[in-house]
Amino acid sequence: MREAVHGLVLALQFLTRIPLPIACPWNADTGRWALRAFPLVGLVIGACLALVATLAQGLPTPLLALALLSLWVALSGGLHLDGVMDVADALGSNAPLERRWAIMKDSQVGSFAILALLFLLAWKGMLIWALLEAGASPWLWVALPALARFGALALLRLAPLARREGLAWSWRRHLARHDLALALLPLLVVFGFLPGGAGLLGALCVFLFLYGLVMVRVFTGINGDIVGAAIEGGELWLLLSAWSWWWFVMA
Repeated sequence: MREAVHGLVLALQFLTRIPLPIACPWNADTGRWALRAFPLVGLVIGACLALVATLAQGLPTPLLALALLSLWVALSGGLHLDGVMDVADALGSNAPLERRWAIMKDSQVGSFAILALLFLLAWKGMLIWALLEAGASPWLWVALPALARFGALALLRLAPLARREGLAWSWRRHLARHDLALALLPLLVVFGFLPGGAGLLGALCVFLFLYGLVMVRVFTGINGDIVGAAIEGGELWLLLSAWSWWWFVMA
């Protein structure tokens, strides 16, 4: 039980900017529990979003959408946006493989990174606005961040690693296939309250397959930046899928 609690704290410290001044040991057991807790961290983020969406219903919809998007970014500290920008610069370069890897590791921000960031946030903001207008269930805001982080976990376990080094390699060593099933369990509770939850899980699987296929083809495998970008891309894909569901099915 202690390892599980330490793992949750480690996951919160790594994936969010929620202040937790607690020193936890990092070892194989706590690392494994930290990975299992990725969707739980998403549920924490999603619960904050759902609370704000419920309490601030009186705000004009555009302002509420912007507030939710701002909170979404603030809670994660923009951690995964950095991965999106690095991947965008590498993809946009059209350079040979080794040069793409060098660009991804470069701390400088290129034009493709800025464009990717702007369009990602614009699309997310507009889809949040559209879902608020459609009267989407508050459980949707709880589920989306959790599903996206489960997707990143699945990608980390199932996709080939490009190199045996770095953060992705370090996490991967503590992750087994049965850990994915344990990580998915908390989401099953959410699906009981969310219409179309199983459909969102199916949509996530489609995204992971297509995204993983492209990343393996372009980079020969995944790394930490690619996994981080999968969280942002997964959230965007799920927002689009949820809007499609509410627009075409629930309307």
